[in-house]
Amino acid sequence: MPKSNVYLYFDGNAEEAFNFYKSVFGGEFAMVQRFGEMPDADKMPDETKNKIMHIALPLAADDVLMASDIMEGMGEPFKVGTNFSISLSTESKEETDRLFAGLSAGGKVEMPVQDTFWGAYFGMLIDPFGVQWMVNYDKNYQ
Repeated sequence: MPKSNVYLYFDGNAEEAFNFYKSVFGGEFAMVQRFGEMPDADKMPDETKNKIMHIALPLAADDVLMASDIMEGMGEPFKVGTNFSISLSTESKEETDRLFAGLSAGGKVEMPVQDTFWGAYFGMLIDPFGVQWMVNYDKNYQ
């Protein structure tokens, strides 16, 4: 059975927002990755390199609030009200493929499921009802 968490998108102020959330909820960031850590980061503008690619703040044993800054030209543009996804963490590649295929049927694939440079098997989609989903199998945490 997959676990679900909320994944938020920000228009360049994810770090500021998550420092605020950390002050409210407490705890420590489980992960902070910047766009400058991506392969080929030397080809992106300097002002983009320090933006948040992924940040995670555990809220409880199985609950994690996650986010990233939206990069222009990558997926849907930033829009308040639709700046979130439901992130599913699966237990296998097979479960990832099954859920991704089911949720994307009649919808729109934003990023096909694939192995990623950060070590996960991951894909993004918008279902037929306009809900944004991320489906993620991270073999490093199994």
